[in-house]
Amino acid sequence: MVRVYALLFVAQIVLAVCALISCLSAEEGEIRALPRIAWVLIILFFPLVGSIAWFVAGREAAPGRPATGGPKRWAPTRERPRPVAPDDDPEFLGSIADRSRQEDQELFRRWEEDLRRREDDLRRRDETPPEGPRPRGEALRPREGEPPREEDRPEV
Repeated sequence: MVRVYALLFVAQIVLAVCALISCLSAEEGEIRALPRIAWVLIILFFPLVGSIAWFVAGREAAPGRPATGGPKRWAPTRERPRPVAPDDDPEFLGSIADRSRQEDQELFRRWEEDLRRREDDLRRRDETPPEGPRPRGEALRPREGEPPREEDRPEV
């Protein structure tokens, strides 16, 4: 018999804790009949009766469930815009696409500038006259900043 009383006591405490959490986390427009502080005091002082009363008469029914305990009072509800996750927000996704497009254009512009610079360097190098004949036996060295050419390699 003691076990049954202990089980009922634990169930009453769990019900009271759930009712307190539900009461304290409810929005102001979801609380019916009494102010929030009155519901908290009723749940604390009369845990079993107060908890059952909270779930039956104190809170509004969930949007998907019908109201219990008589006709539902129609109170004007404010429609708040629901927060949108970044991967569902079209403005955020558009800003990412724009930023990516701008970065791609900048990278492409830098590549083109580098290509033009290299082509100009090659043209200038090809237009400069050779330094003249090299004396025999002197080590063949490429010009400064140029990679070695095939004909500049000494024979072995």
